[in-house]
Amino acid sequence: MEVIKRESSNLAKVSRILDPFLLRKGLGLILLLLAVSAVSFLLVHFSPIDPVQAYVGADMMKVSAEQRELIVQYWGLNEPPVTRYWNWMCAVASGDLGTSMIYRIPVLEVIGERFAASLALMGIAWVLSGIIGFVSGVLAAMNRNTWIDRMIRWYCYTLSSTPTFWIGLLFMLVFAVWLGWLPVGLAVPAGVTSEEVNLLDRIRHMLLPALTLSVTGVAAIALHTREKLIDITNKEYWIFARARGERGFQIFWRHGLRNVALPAITLQFASFSELFGGAVLAEQVFSYPGLGQAAVEAGLRGDVPLLLGIVLFSAVFVYSGNVMADMCYRLIDPRMKEGGKT
Repeated sequence: MEVIKRESSNLAKVSRILDPFLLRKGLGLILLLLAVSAVSFLLVHFSPIDPVQAYVGADMMKVSAEQRELIVQYWGLNEPPVTRYWNWMCAVASGDLGTSMIYRIPVLEVIGERFAASLALMGIAWVLSGIIGFVSGVLAAMNRNTWIDRMIRWYCYTLSSTPTFWIGLLFMLVFAVWLGWLPVGLAVPAGVTSEEVNLLDRIRHMLLPALTLSVTGVAAIALHTREKLIDITNKEYWIFARARGERGFQIFWRHGLRNVALPAITLQFASFSELFGGAVLAEQVFSYPGLGQAAVEAGLRGDVPLLLGIVLFSAVFVYSGNVMADMCYRLIDPRMKEGGKT
């Protein structure tokens, strides 16, 4: 009974801490979506791309003035921007993001289908970059000022200054063109029906984009972990442990792991924005049919409903990563309490 009472009291404390936190984050998300949607709508409105021409495409010369007017009325392009934005917000509040002008299906279906492909890609890259970055940072700090440390730092600094699309093109040139180990692009083999595609084919087409995202996401985690662990090695308890004879993995496991794991996990969750931005470039390079490629197509072809829907979804995705990072601090570190100091 005492154990049950203790557990219930702990759950009550956690709920008291998280309830105001979740309320603030929920209000912040609403305000963020309003601001992002308003700015995006203004940018789309002042864009030089003609939505009617983008909608019709190469057959624009065959469209008469009456047909053009019907298209404008159908999509509501003849209404004032404020009216269109208000109508769109009312539809979004009811769960309707509109119909894509490119794919001619609801925006929610396009986002759901494309995000399923991007989620696998970003999930693999997120896990690999976190693990490789954390291990690299620990190795660099534990072997400070050695050739291992210099090599890892050179690797991280080089990646930090290298564009994602250039790394993707380099990987494509080496592994797909020169060596021929992996396919050049796409998510499935060309000219093959969906029934003939197996899991191995999907994995082979996903490897190069996932590898590109993983490599570019390693630098931040590795450098941050290295600096944090170096700071810990200068603490008195670390020096005392070394004086007692603790070395190598033993001293790191007992005195370093828990101190560097929390900042690394938090930084990894907070990197959702970089992950999503990198996915857009990687999907374009490898023609991978994910959400990033759909966003680029919507922007170039003037698909306003799809573009605004992806903007809102990406804002929720990035904001969720930041919220999960804050929750990690609150749930893992007992010093983090409501109104307290770090």
